Amino acid sequence: MRITRDIDFVPPEDKGASVAIGNFDGVHLGHQAVIDLARRADAPLGVLTFEPHPREVLRPDTPPFRLMNAQTRAHRLEKIGVDHLYELPFTAAISELSDRGFAEHILRDSLGVAHVVVGEDFCFGKGRTGNAERLRHYGADMGFGVTVAPMLRTASGAASSTAIRAALSEGEPRVAAEMLGHWHRIDGPVIQGDQRGRDLGYPTANMSIDGLHPPKFGVYAVLAEVLDGPHRGHYHGAASIGVKPTFGVNHANCETYLFDFAGDLYGAHLSVALVEFLRGEASFDGVAPLIAQMDTDCARAREVLAHV
Repeated sequence: MRITRDIDFVPPEDKGASVAIGNFDGVHLGHQAVIDLARRADAPLGVLTFEPHPREVLRPDTPPFRLMNAQTRAHRLEKIGVDHLYELPFTAAISELSDRGFAEHILRDSLGVAHVVVGEDFCFGKGRTGNAERLRHYGADMGFGVTVAPMLRTASGAASSTAIRAALSEGEPRVAAEMLGHWHRIDGPVIQGDQRGRDLGYPTANMSIDGLHPPKFGVYAVLAEVLDGPHRGHYHGAASIGVKPTFGVNHANCETYLFDFAGDLYGAHLSVALVEFLRGEASFDGVAPLIAQMDTDCARAREVLAHV
């Protein structure tokens, strides 16, 4: 998959794609349905998305809400067969474009799209004045086709990033997975922690969750994948997400204990899939009861993951 970030200088070979447009935060089943409608035999498959997310620019005081960072989103889009990812830098200038200006400058002139697919709730242009029907009109004028994808519903309701965030906030990763079509993952490099886990007999791989929508704080059964380095591979484990209240005031992060693993993961890229919420975060009166609870958590996580 080729990634283009400078939309003003798109080489000829990267033009003419059939393009799905959206933020695609989570790349859930609804997003995948939009992308599937953009698959055409006569054109490469493209995705046009925005980085940073428009909400981060237009409402900078919004609490962290993203389900995926840009790297994780790109990895997921590549896995489902996208040929071209156009990552439009969302700047103040872009936010000032009218809906017609967006269609002309971005879709027609810069990308030279052959076809466009959007969801039925798609809005674009300054003040969100453009919608799917206006895009159809612009496409007819400017020489590209437009398909509007209906909202996808699952057993848990309409597949949306908002509904997925709500499920994660409630400690329901399986409900989130029904809408995602895959486990919700926290991806990133393993960073230096306080190394308390080593002293407790549970060395953990620490990851930042800064900028991401925080799942319900607590302990989860997880599937982990080390994506690079000498320990590359798949593992079962248990992860604690939160602020570690037993040890005072701490910055929220994700700490994952990999079962039956020995090695150094610092700097490795880790992907942690949340499978089942085991218990909420708690403060313990000393190390001994904490270790006893960790023993119970890991035993329960092994039971859960044996059936995944």
